Amino acid sequence: MKLLSEKIAIPELQEMANAMFGNLVKAVVDVEKGLVVVDAELHSDQEGYLIDQGSRQEDLWGINLYPEFPKTDENFVEFDSMINLKPTFQNKSRSVENPEARKKILAIIDEWII
Repeated sequence: MKLLSEKIAIPELQEMANAMFGNLVKAVVDVEKGLVVVDAELHSDQEGYLIDQGSRQEDLWGINLYPEFPKTDENFVEFDSMINLKPTFQNKSRSVENPEARKKILAIIDEWII
């Protein structure tokens, strides 16, 4: 698991994907703090790590990154994770239903991944 402290290039993401799942890298984004954790087997591990660092659960969203696609391709980011099931926060699916949250996630990913 890696909390991004500097920008990461797509080839490094591809190495992570190859080592873990073959085609994807799991990530959790804190939409309020602009933090991203990548490279873990479970989104819940990344979520727990960020909560331990002071993040709020309602600000954390699980995504999958597919480094075989260009960063500008809509298939590069998949909004799918069990941690996204947050009925208390009006998110009732594994996806990220709020368009503003999606927009924030994409902007944060765009900032960190080169």
